[in-house]
Amino acid sequence: MSEHRIYGMKFSRVYPLYITKVEKKNRTKAEVDQVICWLTGYDQAGLQKQLDEETDFRTFFAQAPQIHPNCSLIKGVICGVRIEEIEHPLMRNIRYMDKLIDELAKGKAMEKILR
Repeated sequence: MSEHRIYGMKFSRVYPLYITKVEKKNRTKAEVDQVICWLTGYDQAGLQKQLDEETDFRTFFAQAPQIHPNCSLIKGVICGVRIEEIEHPLMRNIRYMDKLIDELAKGKAMEKILR
């Protein structure tokens, strides 16, 4: 079975889409960065380095300093799939990030997003 194509997709191509999505709902790039850094453990410089190097999602998460220990509290459905039921760790991490960006775009308070 071949692996999902999103694993090889450049994070730097998806990142601007995250920004656009939240800015349409009056949220900011800084808030997107805060959410991503919370989940992955990157600091701002580390996140920028990943963007500059145009790493793929596989590398982005493999090099993440530390996935937040509370990420398992992220529940819900993303792309029609319940996050809690995703078995592959990389796909689950990608969907965690998608869910956090969705919550940000929907206007959820940052304190609730960053469980």
